[in-house]
Amino acid sequence: MGERVETMVDWGLAVSLGARIAGEGPEVPREQAAAAVAELRAGADRSTGLVRDFTGLVAQERTAPVLVVDRAGWVQANADGFRTVLAPVVDKLTEKKPPGALAQAVGSKVTGAEVGGLLGFLGSKVLGQFDPFHAPHGRLLLVAPNIVHVEQELGADPSDFRLWVCLHEETHRVQFTAVPWMRDHLFSQVEALADTMEPTKLLDDGLRRVTDALRQGVGQGAGGSLLDIVGSPEQKEILDRVTAVMSLLEGHADVVMDGVGPTVIPSVARIRAKFDERRKGVGTLDRILRRLLGLDAKMAQYRDGARFVRGVVDQVGMAQFNAVWERPENLPTPAEVADPALWVARVL
Repeated sequence: MGERVETMVDWGLAVSLGARIAGEGPEVPREQAAAAVAELRAGADRSTGLVRDFTGLVAQERTAPVLVVDRAGWVQANADGFRTVLAPVVDKLTEKKPPGALAQAVGSKVTGAEVGGLLGFLGSKVLGQFDPFHAPHGRLLLVAPNIVHVEQELGADPSDFRLWVCLHEETHRVQFTAVPWMRDHLFSQVEALADTMEPTKLLDDGLRRVTDALRQGVGQGAGGSLLDIVGSPEQKEILDRVTAVMSLLEGHADVVMDGVGPTVIPSVARIRAKFDERRKGVGTLDRILRRLLGLDAKMAQYRDGARFVRGVVDQVGMAQFNAVWERPENLPTPAEVADPALWVARVL
């Protein structure tokens, strides 16, 4: 399986191209850079107890490492993650229609370039990320140059902003380390998606629909992300389930940020207001890319997920809400994310 992933995607090309596109970020004197790295590590350590006290979720100490990385490091880490996540997809596709030698050689370069372009775009924007697929327990990535860039762009207090970012990302680390079945559950959804894929239909029909959507102006409100454009009804059903889970995870982290933030971050209200405005994107190209890559949907996940978490907690309290983490069957459906009372009635 691993060999198939290597031959279908030129990962070396993806990483080198992605790193070039992402760039290095803002120039910071060596002493300031070292201080930022140290402060981020300290912020992640401090956040563990803050998240535990607010949520009641207990993660074993140091089960998932915290890495402060530059943009190239984030690109490499995510290429490694993609290799793991895409393995079942590539395995299924090559079983159904093994590529010829020439197609495989050309295809790996094209796919490597596509993945590299995606990683390069995101690598200049992502502040932090928990990678659940890194063996054995995942790892937390904090992208120092991006955090410094955004805090400068917002005019935020650096120490406040860094702790604010750490709170959000540490919540994700706690979610996956305190709820060990979550990783396998998400991976099983990837495998289910792989089972639905047909190479010829994906290439012929999918590419046509992508082209049509672009022609109609995806960035101006028509259509959806690439996944929406190419997805069959069965695939969309799986993606809806994954979206509901991601809404829970992202919304829960936002609720933790807003709940803990005022007690430890003096300028949190100013940071939140400016950051929410920044999330909308800036130029036309940026908005088009965000729509195509599904980042608009991710912004909706923060809103919808936070509304779900607050809706349940307001009704039954945090301790009762934590039933959502007990087993996969307790995860919210898309309908329940939109109407928290439905989840309360079903689960509690």
